[in-house]
Amino acid sequence: MAKRKERQMNPEPFDPDGNESVKSKTRSKAAKHHQKGERLISSSISSKIMKEARLQQKEIEEEAEAARGGVNSAFFQVEEPPKAAEDDDDDAIDEFAGFSETQSQFGGYDEEIDEEDERIMDAFLLKDQGRQRTLADLIVEKIKENDAAVASEVRPVPKLDKSILDIYKGVGTHLSKYTAGKIPKPFKHIPAMKQWEEVLYVTEPENWSPNAMYQATRIFSSNLGVKKAERFYKLVLLPRVREDIKKNKRLHFALYQSLKKSLYKPAAFFKGILFPLCESRTCTLREAVIIGSILQKVSIPPLHSSVALLKLAEMEYCGTTSYFIKLLLEKKYALPYRVVDAVVSHFTRFVEEARIMPVIWHQSLLAFVQRYKNELRKEEKDNLRDLLDKQKHRLVTPEIIRELNHSRNRGEKEDDLMSISSPVSFINKPIEEDRFDIPEVPMEED
Repeated sequence: MAKRKERQMNPEPFDPDGNESVKSKTRSKAAKHHQKGERLISSSISSKIMKEARLQQKEIEEEAEAARGGVNSAFFQVEEPPKAAEDDDDDAIDEFAGFSETQSQFGGYDEEIDEEDERIMDAFLLKDQGRQRTLADLIVEKIKENDAAVASEVRPVPKLDKSILDIYKGVGTHLSKYTAGKIPKPFKHIPAMKQWEEVLYVTEPENWSPNAMYQATRIFSSNLGVKKAERFYKLVLLPRVREDIKKNKRLHFALYQSLKKSLYKPAAFFKGILFPLCESRTCTLREAVIIGSILQKVSIPPLHSSVALLKLAEMEYCGTTSYFIKLLLEKKYALPYRVVDAVVSHFTRFVEEARIMPVIWHQSLLAFVQRYKNELRKEEKDNLRDLLDKQKHRLVTPEIIRELNHSRNRGEKEDDLMSISSPVSFINKPIEEDRFDIPEVPMEED
């Protein structure tokens, strides 16, 4: 009988990934990619975070105190230091490949816009729809005030060094034809300049290509503070977006992506895009639907949403304001009582309105009642019922009344009725008036 072969034993441990043999069981391993962010925050960094949070809270309380009679003259700010997004470093910007031709127009809105709704909303728009003021308008006005010799010039040149003027005029020419690839380095230096607005004016932003506008928004939103970013959004990005929608009845995909990128600084977005748009009282339904879709797609910190609702509720009404109110309500964030009360006051002031209210107004009221009915006081519900006697919609109003009738009042405990959970019940326990907590909510796409 043949002798049986001896079994060969591998002295090294088995590696299921098929890598090289493991030399030692005690060898230290490098942390995996997904484990790198799980390290504990050091006590020094933690104390800095708490210190910054307290400073921000103090600023909010001071501005809230100054705005106690209303927020039309002040907006609660959450100042954050400018920081570059992960994908907005120089390499990422220079490697931009452009948007494909199939994405050159961001459409799909025609079926959502009803002509009858547009007609009703026109009754709430200003008849004299003046042109949106741009950065060029402000700089030209400033130059002519300081130098009477150029008063007759259409586009006077600011008093800058000739070499700087030549460089940035060339940059402007390049950006007007830009489709993909590198952005000129001098353009990236603009956010750090003291006279950044004058230099930006020399590049003629109104003539930039849509892709150049997207790249500029990436650079400025990453490298400017909130106040300067707000200026860029209000004087450069918003006029361009409105012009494109008016001209083409839709928005170029690159400009749509620019708006989306701008919302990563939410305070600057609201103060530079949304509020000026609504305050102009010339925002069309098409503009509201396009810009509102950005609010739907990007997560916004609850503090910013609360302040935005407070500002919109106290603003002079424009038909499309209801659309933005509805979108923010549908975020289902916990709202402080002051904001809830302000939204109630917003609706009840239409009790004597003679004009027919648009459908979106009724829908926004329904969205509000559905989500915050258990946070309303009894007298507020009575005021809303009086409102519904005057402002009716055959499909929406019965739903609103049903929601009001099947809800408890603010502060009451759950009774024998079926418990109806409220998105704000966990946070609206007794809190100080006009006090907002500062949540740590990362800005990322839903």
